[in-house]
Amino acid sequence: MLYHYTDFAAFDGIIRCAELRLNNILNMNDASEMRLFMNGICKAVIEHLCNDGDERKIRQAEAFFHKELEKEFHYSAYAACFSKYRDDASQWERYGHFGQGVCIAFHEDLMQKMIGGAISLQEVYYQADMHEHRLVDDFYRLMQQTDDFTEIMPALQGLMTEAWIQSAAFKHPSFSSERESRLVVSPFISNEFAVEPKYHVTMDRIKKYYPLNLNRMCSKLNMHLSDLVGEIIIGPTSSQSLPILQDYLADCGLNVLNNKICMSDCPLRKPTS
Repeated sequence: MLYHYTDFAAFDGIIRCAELRLNNILNMNDASEMRLFMNGICKAVIEHLCNDGDERKIRQAEAFFHKELEKEFHYSAYAACFSKYRDDASQWERYGHFGQGVCIAFHEDLMQKMIGGAISLQEVYYQADMHEHRLVDDFYRLMQQTDDFTEIMPALQGLMTEAWIQSAAFKHPSFSSERESRLVVSPFISNEFAVEPKYHVTMDRIKKYYPLNLNRMCSKLNMHLSDLVGEIIIGPTSSQSLPILQDYLADCGLNVLNNKICMSDCPLRKPTS
């Protein structure tokens, strides 16, 4: 199972509207999202070039990477996040509205069958040192071919696109306890992703997200949304009434999920006012 901790407003969007929102990874709680991987790759390539002592190539590489890293918003990935951990205290606190929310368990094998094109299900890797990543050697070998990077610019930009895609799967090691997997989309692969973005407007900001239609994705596999959901866990500090949640699911045409509801066993203390 993959466990998605959230609040009841987002739960309503997933269950009643069959819409899973993929949010901008750059805005998530790890401030180094995507940048950790990209900076690590660039740093490792520059170090390789420095060992060769070719100042002209070093300057060209630094200028190229600096210009490309400024395009981070264009290359932003969007994701929905899941954990391998069931009923986990830290997940409840960080993502489950301080335990007042809900956790939806999804069958990982079925999610794997639903993805394709620009949508991927990625296990997150927790590392800061990128020296051994194969893209470092790919960049280095390409830059070794010429003294004028304009001759290899399309190939360099192709490697940068691949790097941006992979960057969504790396987080700072201090988050390793989350055991995270992500449903990720890279909208800049425009010829592979046809979903239009939407915007969520609050009192203080506008957020961009991409909605995935779960009914449509499930129907392609001749299954129902209820088949995808393995369990619904009510948060440890939630005041949610079980009978009302059961009525809600029945009115959504998902009464089959009523047998998959349980209460959290996590002894998380209720937040103080």
